Amino acid sequence: MKFRRKLRDELQINITPLIDVVFLLLIFFMVTTTFNRETRLLVNLPEANADTVEATPAQLEITVTREGGYAINGRVLVNNRLETLMRGLEVESNGDHSVPVLLIADAEATHQAVVTAMDAIGQSGFTRLNIATQRSETAETLRTDIN
Repeated sequence: MKFRRKLRDELQINITPLIDVVFLLLIFFMVTTTFNRETRLLVNLPEANADTVEATPAQLEITVTREGGYAINGRVLVNNRLETLMRGLEVESNGDHSVPVLLIADAEATHQAVVTAMDAIGQSGFTRLNIATQRSETAETLRTDIN
């Protein structure tokens, strides 16, 4: 009988060191893991459901190209500097700052190029700025279904 009792007492397994090792491994992997963060942002152009408005002749159209170049009413500017864009706006508007300005940017144009164009419009004294939007596919589908 004494032998059985002694055998039962010796068969106990202490798992405390095992738990300690598992926690240490968990902490090690948590600290050494690197998380990848995407540094790119996906920016989609806004969509509008309104009908397309015909451009009025008294409107200035500024086009921002993919490379960051500018064109005013179809005339390409010689460089993409802010001063050149402001001077082009003055020439095309004949000094009339009440003329509405339509800003059209390529979908892959840099954000800086669009902000520079908006800055030039504001610094030149224009107060009526419209930004061109893409027409949504659902609105186009609805329009064809109605007609």
